[in-house]
Amino acid sequence: MEGWQRAFVLHARPWSETSLMLDLFSEEAGRVRVVAKGARRKRSNLKGALQPFTPLLVRWSGRGEVKNLTSAEAVSLALPLSGISLYSGLYVNELVSRVLEPETRFSELFFDYLHCIQSLAGTSGSPEPALRRFELALLGHLGYGIDYLHCAGTGEEVTDEMTYRYREEKGFIASVVIDHNTFTGRQLKALASREFADIDTLRAAKRFTRMALKPYLGGKPLKSRELFRQFVPKKRPLTPPPDKA
Repeated sequence: MEGWQRAFVLHARPWSETSLMLDLFSEEAGRVRVVAKGARRKRSNLKGALQPFTPLLVRWSGRGEVKNLTSAEAVSLALPLSGISLYSGLYVNELVSRVLEPETRFSELFFDYLHCIQSLAGTSGSPEPALRRFELALLGHLGYGIDYLHCAGTGEEVTDEMTYRYREEKGFIASVVIDHNTFTGRQLKALASREFADIDTLRAAKRFTRMALKPYLGGKPLKSRELFRQFVPKKRPLTPPPDKA
């Protein structure tokens, strides 16, 4: 690759005694795997820069599946993620690593990723809205063309209180049965706008993105979700259960 391009490290692991194997998400080439030779040496200039959530300018060479990183510079300090925001960022990185085909350009998604990480770093509240917006953006860039605003059966616009059942590869069809696969018209409008005004629309968005991403992820669980479950303690009941007689 000639010239510099913007990138983030999605994942890094040791490679030989002195090098690192990196999965990068780059603006022009998408997901790329590179070896950073000598990056683990104590005096390496790359050691501090090649960290997740650090905006980078990079160059690499080679034509095989694994390239050789030739240059890397940190554009700024790493975006400050900690606690629940850090685990959320790791989830986003794992999602990109698992879903995107290697060396396929996703320039618009790169900026969706950047905005998501910036949102996670800049909020002290729940990371859920930023995660749901990124998941929906990812589905859109993968060619997942779902019409949230019209009933797939009749073509009519969805109405707030009506219930619609999700059918894979078809869309949302009006239904009188309410279960895990159904959504109200109000929830579908929130999905279309990517604006979640309350907990109801936010939970609906999470339920939908889990369903829609499942075919792309396959049966292998996400490691970041397991880490997240360990980080967030289970909620205790507000009142203790009554003693058994």
